[in-house]
Amino acid sequence: MGNLWKDEEAEMLDWRIGFIGLSLGNSSFPSNFVSVNEEIFVVLLFQIEFEIMLSKVIAQASVDHVEKWFEKADRIVIVSHVSPDGDAIGSSLGLYHFLTSQDKNVHVIVPNAFPDFLKWMPGAKDVIQYNRYKDFADKLILEADVICCLDFNVLSRIDEMEEVVKNAPGRKMIVDHHLYPGDFARIVISHPEISKTSELVFRLICQLGNFSDISKEGAECIYTGMMTDTGGFTYNSNNREIYLIIGELLSRGIDKDEIYRRVFNTYSEDRLRLMGYVLYDKMQVYPEFNAALITLSRAEQKKFRYVKGDTEGFVNMPLSIKNVCFSAFLREDTEKDMIKISLRSVGTFPCNQVAADFFNGGGHLNASGGEFYGPMEEAIALFKQALVKYEDLLLGKK
Repeated sequence: MGNLWKDEEAEMLDWRIGFIGLSLGNSSFPSNFVSVNEEIFVVLLFQIEFEIMLSKVIAQASVDHVEKWFEKADRIVIVSHVSPDGDAIGSSLGLYHFLTSQDKNVHVIVPNAFPDFLKWMPGAKDVIQYNRYKDFADKLILEADVICCLDFNVLSRIDEMEEVVKNAPGRKMIVDHHLYPGDFARIVISHPEISKTSELVFRLICQLGNFSDISKEGAECIYTGMMTDTGGFTYNSNNREIYLIIGELLSRGIDKDEIYRRVFNTYSEDRLRLMGYVLYDKMQVYPEFNAALITLSRAEQKKFRYVKGDTEGFVNMPLSIKNVCFSAFLREDTEKDMIKISLRSVGTFPCNQVAADFFNGGGHLNASGGEFYGPMEEAIALFKQALVKYEDLLLGKK
């Protein structure tokens, strides 16, 4: 358990063995039980309770495999998907802080820029953008002993980094929560039932027996990833263990209210005006299908001086309308000649099926995405076809 009990660690371990033995029906306690410091006693009780209550989601064989890799590795690279979001950056930096505490040489590399509202995160300034520092990033990837692939399931999700990661000699592992993981990694920790990769990183660290090595900085990153990938815990967040984990992250000294403010309440004036424009002029509601659509062109983004992250959360806004259970946001990408598709739903409507059927994408039941290569008019037409196909589900007839 690391250094949770500092100088009393050996004494506490002996006491803990006795405590657990008693809980299993063994009445023997260490002879020094009564001398245990009261404060440490309380901390230990909470820690034992937490470990018992938190399910061991990750297979122990995978955990043991990861432990051996980390022990032998000196140089570790963490990579995540193109257009990194809060969970990509949060999980990557959460693992980065843990591995740094284990005296490893660690680098986080992402394909391109991530939103400004995530740049306050501890370690964010050290994240390497592949599209800006390709040669340096290639060298790090090719020299890495272990490559940790976080928050993506197939190599195409890391864009221009695909080939160098695929051909790198280092051992590769996946930690992800999306369906259908690829076969490019030797260790695959894939759990679609977990709504965010940051939570999986926390669970992995705990199952490695290193909970006490999670620093405040690492906890802030993990919490940010968990918060952003559930819309501030408003969807995909009904698992009670999520809140056990949050409690433990709070015990590390994080200020969750301040994290929320930094992520959701520090946008620019231009972003706020863009939001108003989107709601007034660009949102279409289809009451006959309990659905809504938002579209945004490159020209409109330029008009409001769009920067990466400015449209974060826009797809969720129509879901606040009574009876709307499905929302889509179609945005012309500012870097590539394509349309980014974001889909959200409430209840049991499977927006991941819509993403797979119509937009070459996927994701989770209530939060999915995809891509479309063609004009906006055709993308809108596809969306309307989807409404017709899924009409019964949208109207609750099935």
